[in-house]
Amino acid sequence: MRRYVLRRLAQAVAVLWAAYTLSFLVLDYLPGDPVSAMAGGGLDGEQVGPEQVAALRAQYGFDRPVLAQYADYLGRAVRGDFGDSVATGRPVARVITEALPQTLALAGAALLLAVLAGGGLALVATYTRHRALRQALLSLPSLGVSVPAFWVGLVLVQLLSFRARLFPAFGNDGLRGLVLPAVTLAVPSSAIIAQVLAKSLLAALEEPYVQTARAKGAGRVRIHLRHALRGAALPTVTIIGVLVGQLMANAVVVETVFSRNGLGRVTAAAVGAQDIPVVQGVIVFGSLVFVLANLAVDLVYPLLDPRIVVAPAVRGGLA
Repeated sequence: MRRYVLRRLAQAVAVLWAAYTLSFLVLDYLPGDPVSAMAGGGLDGEQVGPEQVAALRAQYGFDRPVLAQYADYLGRAVRGDFGDSVATGRPVARVITEALPQTLALAGAALLLAVLAGGGLALVATYTRHRALRQALLSLPSLGVSVPAFWVGLVLVQLLSFRARLFPAFGNDGLRGLVLPAVTLAVPSSAIIAQVLAKSLLAALEEPYVQTARAKGAGRVRIHLRHALRGAALPTVTIIGVLVGQLMANAVVVETVFSRNGLGRVTAAAVGAQDIPVVQGVIVFGSLVFVLANLAVDLVYPLLDPRIVVAPAVRGGLA
């Protein structure tokens, strides 16, 4: 078990390093820099002279060779220091942590709704004996995946906010303000969960161990929830781990649609201002969330199927 955990941790560190390096290279390759953008529009409404531009470029390290910048930024990033925002002068870590609670609340609520809705739909669709109802339920996930999230958000705002006036259309107005963005974000994710779980359940119900349990007189509910669901859980848990990172990415669009103050608004403002430290900090944080979610999924695997830990050890011994 220890080797299994250490191997997964090493892979997580490698992914984070690759995400940081790629983001650094891509952002460095883009034309211009934040100081040039500030100089083009003026700084605090005043004209920026060449001397001030050179001083700012030296302050933020943009005048140094690329490798020197990379080594310095990577060393500070390892300590959790992503520098200061070029646009505001505030530490990037503080900018992210202040916006983080709103985004985590949105992504967490959306994930909970997606798991409940998608899992419930898959269970009902595979449990019912009515073929027409089953086909109708199984067709819903395809519709949910094909509908863009921003379109769902606009429809919800029009129906439940402007017409019914049940929920606020914009802003961070407590739990009521979280409902529409969370539902918008959950729709495509719940559809994916329903697709994967339903397909896995249908396959598990045909497995020999399920047939054996049925022959021994086990009831349909017991077979469905205890035997088939456990066998179908692995691919579903895998897709949930992937969806965590996708939810964080989609939150950028949803927060913009609903004018919520979160990482989405921070990212949009940083991209518009070419605020490279903030953009890179958000990218690395998103990669960290994705890595931690998949690491958690990897650690859950042995609980669902102990053979996952035993098999690598056997292969390593044979090698």
